[in-house]
Amino acid sequence: MRIKVLGSAAGGGFPQWNCGCANCSRLRRGVFRGRARSQTQVAVSATAGKWLLLNASPDLRQQILADAELAPAQGGRNTPIVGIILTSADADSVLGLLHLREFHPLRIFATPSVRRALTKENSLFRVLERSKPPVVWEELPLGRQFSIERSGKMELFCEAVPLGGTFPDYVSSALKRKLRREEAVVGLVLRQGERQFFMAPSLSSRGEKWKRHVKESNLALLDGTFWSDGELVKVQGGGKTARQMGHLPISGPDGLLEKMEALTKTRRVLIHLNNTNPVLDEESAENRAVRDAGWEVAYDGMEFEL
Repeated sequence: MRIKVLGSAAGGGFPQWNCGCANCSRLRRGVFRGRARSQTQVAVSATAGKWLLLNASPDLRQQILADAELAPAQGGRNTPIVGIILTSADADSVLGLLHLREFHPLRIFATPSVRRALTKENSLFRVLERSKPPVVWEELPLGRQFSIERSGKMELFCEAVPLGGTFPDYVSSALKRKLRREEAVVGLVLRQGERQFFMAPSLSSRGEKWKRHVKESNLALLDGTFWSDGELVKVQGGGKTARQMGHLPISGPDGLLEKMEALTKTRRVLIHLNNTNPVLDEESAENRAVRDAGWEVAYDGMEFEL
Protein backbone atom coordinates (compact mmCIF):
# COMPACT_ATOMS: atom_id res chain seq x y z
CA MET A 1 0.00 0.00 0.00
CA ARG A 2 1.32 3.43 -0.98
CA ILE A 3 0.19 6.68 0.64
CA LYS A 4 0.85 10.15 -0.77
CA VAL A 5 0.31 13.41 1.12
CA LEU A 6 -0.75 15.78 -1.66
CA GLY A 7 -1.60 18.55 0.82
CA SER A 8 -1.00 18.92 4.56
CA ALA A 9 -2.45 22.26 5.75
CA ALA A 10 -5.83 23.09 7.24
CA GLY A 11 -8.45 25.16 5.41
CA GLY A 12 -6.94 28.14 3.62
CA GLY A 13 -3.54 26.49 3.22
CA PHE A 14 -0.25 28.01 4.34
CA PRO A 15 0.16 30.90 3.92
CA GLN A 16 -3.55 31.69 4.02
CA TRP A 17 -4.46 34.31 1.42
CA ASN A 18 -5.97 36.82 3.87
CA CYS A 19 -3.88 36.13 6.98
CA GLY A 20 -1.13 38.35 8.33
CA CYS A 21 -0.25 36.23 11.37
CA ALA A 22 3.40 35.85 12.32
CA ASN A 23 3.75 32.53 10.47
CA CYS A 24 2.16 33.72 7.22
CA SER A 25 3.95 37.08 7.26
CA ARG A 26 7.39 35.55 7.82
CA LEU A 27 6.82 32.94 5.10
CA ARG A 28 5.89 35.67 2.61
CA ARG A 29 9.05 37.61 3.55
CA GLY A 30 11.21 34.54 3.07
CA VAL A 31 12.43 34.45 6.68
CA PHE A 32 10.34 31.50 7.90
CA ARG A 33 12.10 28.18 8.51
CA GLY A 34 9.37 25.99 7.12
CA ARG A 35 7.41 25.05 4.01
CA ALA A 36 4.36 26.41 2.25
CA ARG A 37 1.53 23.89 2.23
CA SER A 38 -1.68 23.31 0.28
CA GLN A 39 -4.91 22.11 1.87
CA THR A 40 -4.99 18.56 3.22
CA GLN A 41 -5.34 15.83 0.62
CA VAL A 42 -4.23 12.19 0.75
CA ALA A 43 -4.12 9.55 -2.00
CA VAL A 44 -3.79 5.79 -1.47
CA SER A 45 -2.85 3.04 -3.91
CA ALA A 46 -3.15 -0.67 -3.22
CA THR A 47 -2.87 -1.61 -6.90
CA ALA A 48 -0.32 -0.24 -9.34
CA GLY A 49 -1.87 2.48 -11.50
CA LYS A 50 -5.00 2.95 -9.35
CA TRP A 51 -5.52 5.61 -6.68
CA LEU A 52 -8.17 6.36 -4.08
CA LEU A 53 -8.55 9.91 -2.82
CA LEU A 54 -9.26 10.41 0.87
CA ASN A 55 -11.46 13.51 0.75
CA ALA A 56 -11.42 16.12 -2.01
CA SER A 57 -9.63 19.30 -0.96
CA PRO A 58 -10.28 22.75 -2.45
CA ASP A 59 -6.73 22.53 -3.91
CA LEU A 60 -7.40 19.16 -5.56
CA ARG A 61 -7.07 20.24 -9.19
CA GLN A 62 -3.59 21.66 -8.72
CA GLN A 63 -2.58 18.73 -6.53
CA ILE A 64 -3.55 16.28 -9.27
CA LEU A 65 -1.71 18.29 -11.92
CA ALA A 66 1.43 18.36 -9.78
CA ASP A 67 1.66 14.56 -9.50
CA ALA A 68 2.57 12.60 -12.65
CA GLU A 69 1.10 9.37 -11.24
CA LEU A 70 -2.35 10.97 -11.14
CA ALA A 71 -2.23 12.05 -14.80
CA PRO A 72 -4.51 10.39 -17.38
CA ALA A 73 -3.04 7.97 -19.89
CA GLN A 74 -2.57 9.41 -23.36
CA GLY A 75 -5.66 9.34 -25.54
CA GLY A 76 -9.24 10.20 -24.57
CA ARG A 77 -10.61 10.97 -21.13
CA ASN A 78 -9.47 8.69 -18.33
CA THR A 79 -7.92 8.83 -14.88
CA PRO A 80 -6.07 6.54 -12.47
CA ILE A 81 -8.36 7.90 -9.72
CA VAL A 82 -10.88 5.12 -9.06
CA GLY A 83 -12.79 6.60 -6.13
CA ILE A 84 -13.08 9.17 -3.37
CA ILE A 85 -13.78 8.45 0.31
CA LEU A 86 -15.20 11.35 2.33
CA THR A 87 -14.61 11.70 6.07
CA SER A 88 -17.10 14.57 6.53
CA ALA A 89 -19.19 17.17 4.72
CA ASP A 90 -16.85 20.02 5.72
CA ALA A 91 -15.97 22.39 2.89
CA ASP A 92 -12.27 21.50 3.26
CA SER A 93 -13.16 17.85 2.59
CA VAL A 94 -15.59 18.14 -0.32
CA LEU A 95 -15.05 21.28 -2.42
CA GLY A 96 -12.56 19.46 -4.61
CA LEU A 97 -15.40 17.28 -5.90
CA LEU A 98 -16.43 20.25 -8.03
CA HIS A 99 -13.06 20.05 -9.80
CA LEU A 100 -13.98 16.49 -10.82
CA ARG A 101 -17.21 17.42 -12.57
CA GLU A 102 -15.86 17.18 -16.14
CA PHE A 103 -18.28 14.50 -17.31
CA HIS A 104 -16.31 11.67 -15.72
CA PRO A 105 -18.13 8.93 -13.78
CA LEU A 106 -16.81 8.55 -10.24
CA ARG A 107 -17.38 6.41 -7.15
CA ILE A 108 -17.83 8.48 -4.01
CA PHE A 109 -18.00 6.74 -0.64
CA ALA A 110 -19.76 8.68 2.13
CA THR A 111 -21.97 8.05 5.12
CA PRO A 112 -25.68 8.46 4.29
CA SER A 113 -25.82 11.67 6.36
CA VAL A 114 -22.84 13.25 4.57
CA ARG A 115 -24.29 12.34 1.19
CA ARG A 116 -27.65 13.82 2.14
CA ALA A 117 -26.06 17.05 3.41
CA LEU A 118 -24.25 17.45 0.09
CA THR A 119 -26.88 16.41 -2.43
CA LYS A 120 -30.23 17.27 -0.83
CA GLU A 121 -29.49 20.63 0.73
CA ASN A 122 -26.61 21.84 -1.44
CA SER A 123 -27.77 21.75 -5.05
CA LEU A 124 -24.33 22.80 -6.35
CA PHE A 125 -23.08 19.24 -5.97
CA ARG A 126 -25.74 18.00 -8.37
CA VAL A 127 -23.35 19.10 -11.11
CA LEU A 128 -21.65 15.74 -10.51
CA GLU A 129 -24.70 14.01 -11.98
CA ARG A 130 -23.99 15.36 -15.48
CA SER A 131 -21.65 12.53 -16.45
CA LYS A 132 -23.02 9.48 -18.25
CA PRO A 133 -23.14 7.24 -16.33
CA PRO A 134 -23.48 9.71 -13.42
CA VAL A 135 -21.48 9.65 -10.22
CA VAL A 136 -22.12 6.55 -8.13
CA TRP A 137 -22.57 7.29 -4.42
CA GLU A 138 -21.71 4.28 -2.27
CA GLU A 139 -22.53 3.92 1.41
CA LEU A 140 -19.68 4.17 3.88
CA PRO A 141 -20.85 1.95 6.76
CA LEU A 142 -19.80 2.68 10.33
CA GLY A 143 -17.70 0.22 12.27
CA ARG A 144 -17.79 -2.49 9.61
CA GLN A 145 -14.91 -3.55 7.38
CA PHE A 146 -15.70 -3.87 3.68
CA SER A 147 -13.70 -4.53 0.53
CA ILE A 148 -13.11 -1.32 -1.43
CA GLU A 149 -10.66 -2.60 -4.05
CA ARG A 150 -9.43 -6.00 -5.24
CA SER A 151 -6.36 -6.97 -7.24
CA GLY A 152 -5.95 -10.70 -7.67
CA LYS A 153 -5.83 -12.26 -4.22
CA MET A 154 -4.99 -8.95 -2.53
CA GLU A 155 -7.87 -6.83 -1.26
CA LEU A 156 -7.95 -3.37 0.24
CA PHE A 157 -10.42 -3.15 3.11
CA CYS A 158 -11.88 0.03 4.57
CA GLU A 159 -13.62 0.79 7.85
CA ALA A 160 -15.19 4.09 8.92
CA VAL A 161 -14.70 5.00 12.58
CA PRO A 162 -17.07 7.57 14.19
CA LEU A 163 -15.08 10.41 15.76
CA GLY A 164 -17.78 12.37 17.58
CA GLY A 165 -17.67 15.48 15.38
CA THR A 166 -20.51 17.66 14.14
CA PHE A 167 -21.97 18.69 10.81
CA PRO A 168 -20.71 21.94 9.24
CA ASP A 169 -22.55 25.22 9.79
CA TYR A 170 -23.96 25.33 6.25
CA VAL A 171 -26.21 22.35 7.07
CA SER A 172 -29.53 23.74 8.29
CA SER A 173 -30.80 23.02 11.77
CA ALA A 174 -33.86 21.33 10.29
CA LEU A 175 -31.72 18.88 8.31
CA LYS A 176 -29.32 18.27 11.18
CA ARG A 177 -32.24 16.98 13.26
CA LYS A 178 -32.83 14.30 10.61
CA LEU A 179 -29.21 13.19 10.30
CA ARG A 180 -27.29 10.71 12.43
CA ARG A 181 -24.71 12.64 14.41
CA GLU A 182 -22.31 9.68 14.51
CA GLU A 183 -22.11 9.87 10.70
CA ALA A 184 -20.91 13.48 10.68
CA VAL A 185 -17.14 12.92 10.98
CA VAL A 186 -15.30 9.64 10.60
CA GLY A 187 -11.75 8.38 10.59
CA LEU A 188 -10.66 5.82 8.01
CA VAL A 189 -8.94 2.49 8.55
CA LEU A 190 -7.41 1.07 5.36
CA ARG A 191 -6.06 -2.46 5.60
CA GLN A 192 -4.24 -4.64 3.07
CA GLY A 193 -2.91 -7.96 4.28
CA GLU A 194 -1.11 -7.39 7.58
CA ARG A 195 -0.56 -3.67 6.98
CA GLN A 196 -2.92 -1.02 8.31
CA PHE A 197 -3.21 2.74 7.90
CA PHE A 198 -5.44 5.10 9.91
CA MET A 199 -6.35 8.66 8.96
CA ALA A 200 -8.24 11.17 11.10
CA PRO A 201 -7.57 14.82 10.12
CA SER A 202 -10.29 15.99 12.50
CA LEU A 203 -10.40 14.59 16.05
CA SER A 204 -12.91 15.94 18.52
CA SER A 205 -12.45 15.67 22.28
CA ARG A 206 -15.53 13.42 22.52
CA GLY A 207 -14.75 9.72 22.82
CA GLU A 208 -11.52 7.78 22.53
CA LYS A 209 -12.46 4.63 20.61
CA TRP A 210 -10.26 5.83 17.76
CA LYS A 211 -7.16 5.26 19.93
CA ARG A 212 -7.45 1.50 19.44
CA HIS A 213 -7.23 1.91 15.68
CA VAL A 214 -4.14 4.08 16.02
CA LYS A 215 -2.44 1.48 18.20
CA GLU A 216 -3.27 -1.31 15.72
CA SER A 217 -1.96 0.62 12.70
CA ASN A 218 1.47 0.79 11.16
CA LEU A 219 0.89 4.42 10.20
CA ALA A 220 -1.51 7.08 11.50
CA LEU A 221 -2.12 10.55 10.04
CA LEU A 222 -3.79 12.49 12.84
CA ASP A 223 -5.28 15.91 13.55
CA GLY A 224 -2.50 18.46 13.94
CA THR A 225 -4.66 21.54 13.34
CA PHE A 226 -3.81 23.50 16.50
CA TRP A 227 -0.92 23.36 18.93
CA SER A 228 -2.97 24.74 21.83
CA ASP A 229 -6.67 24.99 22.64
CA GLY A 230 -6.66 28.81 22.73
CA GLU A 231 -4.30 29.31 19.77
CA LEU A 232 -6.79 30.91 17.38
CA VAL A 233 -8.35 33.03 20.13
CA LYS A 234 -4.94 34.42 20.98
CA VAL A 235 -4.10 35.28 17.35
CA GLN A 236 -7.52 36.73 16.44
CA GLY A 237 -8.39 38.25 19.80
CA GLY A 238 -11.58 36.20 20.05
CA GLY A 239 -13.56 33.36 18.50
CA LYS A 240 -13.72 29.64 19.23
CA THR A 241 -11.18 27.39 20.88
CA ALA A 242 -9.74 24.36 19.11
CA ARG A 243 -12.04 21.99 21.00
CA GLN A 244 -15.09 24.13 20.24
CA MET A 245 -14.18 23.85 16.55
CA GLY A 246 -13.99 20.05 16.80
CA HIS A 247 -10.20 19.71 16.95
CA LEU A 248 -8.21 18.09 19.71
CA PRO A 249 -5.17 20.33 20.39
CA ILE A 250 -1.73 18.79 20.16
CA SER A 251 -0.48 20.06 23.53
CA GLY A 252 -1.89 20.62 27.00
CA PRO A 253 -3.76 18.41 29.45
CA ASP A 254 -5.56 15.60 27.63
CA GLY A 255 -4.16 16.83 24.30
CA LEU A 256 -3.06 14.56 21.47
CA LEU A 257 0.54 14.17 22.67
CA GLU A 258 -0.63 13.21 26.14
CA LYS A 259 -3.25 10.77 24.85
CA MET A 260 -0.67 9.00 22.67
CA GLU A 261 2.22 9.25 25.13
CA ALA A 262 2.61 5.51 25.69
CA LEU A 263 2.36 4.63 21.99
CA THR A 264 5.67 3.65 20.40
CA LYS A 265 5.03 1.12 17.59
CA THR A 266 2.82 3.20 15.31
CA ARG A 267 4.40 5.75 12.99
CA ARG A 268 2.52 8.93 13.94
CA VAL A 269 2.28 11.95 11.65
CA LEU A 270 0.49 15.27 12.24
CA ILE A 271 -1.57 16.52 9.30
CA HIS A 272 -4.11 19.32 8.66
CA LEU A 273 -1.95 22.03 10.28
CA ASN A 274 -3.52 25.46 10.64
CA ASN A 275 -1.51 28.45 9.43
CA THR A 276 -1.24 29.74 13.03
CA ASN A 277 0.30 26.53 14.38
CA PRO A 278 3.85 27.13 15.73
CA VAL A 279 4.76 23.54 14.80
CA LEU A 280 5.02 24.76 11.18
CA ASP A 281 8.21 26.60 12.19
CA GLU A 282 10.90 23.93 12.00
CA GLU A 283 13.07 25.85 14.48
CA SER A 284 10.34 26.36 17.09
CA ALA A 285 10.24 24.79 20.54
CA GLU A 286 6.84 23.32 19.62
CA ASN A 287 8.20 21.57 16.53
CA ARG A 288 11.07 20.19 18.60
CA ALA A 289 8.66 18.98 21.30
CA VAL A 290 6.63 17.09 18.69
CA ARG A 291 9.72 15.42 17.23
CA ASP A 292 11.12 14.59 20.66
CA ALA A 293 7.83 12.83 21.44
CA GLY A 294 8.31 10.59 18.40
CA TRP A 295 5.97 12.37 15.97
CA GLU A 296 6.50 13.59 12.43
CA VAL A 297 4.96 16.61 10.71
CA ALA A 298 3.34 16.03 7.32
CA TYR A 299 4.35 18.12 4.34
CA ASP A 300 3.17 18.25 0.72
CA GLY A 301 4.84 15.49 -1.24
CA MET A 302 5.45 13.19 1.76
CA GLU A 303 5.07 9.51 0.85
CA PHE A 304 4.81 6.22 2.72
CA GLU A 305 4.89 2.59 1.69
CA LEU A 306 3.42 -0.14 3.86
